Amino acid sequence: MAVAAASVNAVFRALADPTRRSVVAALTRGPASATDLAAPFDMALPSFIQHLRVLEESGVVHSSKTGRVRTYRLQPKRLRVAETWLASQRDVWEARIDRFDRYVSDLQPDAP
Repeated sequence: MAVAAASVNAVFRALADPTRRSVVAALTRGPASATDLAAPFDMALPSFIQHLRVLEESGVVHSSKTGRVRTYRLQPKRLRVAETWLASQRDVWEARIDRFDRYVSDLQPDAP
């Protein structure tokens, strides 16, 4: 369970930053080089590479190097860790809302 919690934490930490979420969105269109991914952002390449490093350490992306070009690919399986956690939380909250709805309905007098 601790490993699963660490995985979820790493994925959410990686997705907590808007720049990294934008990178994930860009990679849904396919693999891209670090330079191509950095192009839309107004930051120095070394700073942008730090974002890529966080994504890679969390397992959200994987990179490979061919010559001087490092290409990044999305790892959908890793994103499913977050999706599974969110789904379980949704189930908990839906059950709570259903119980509350039943409680409120029981408090209301019968309508004619």
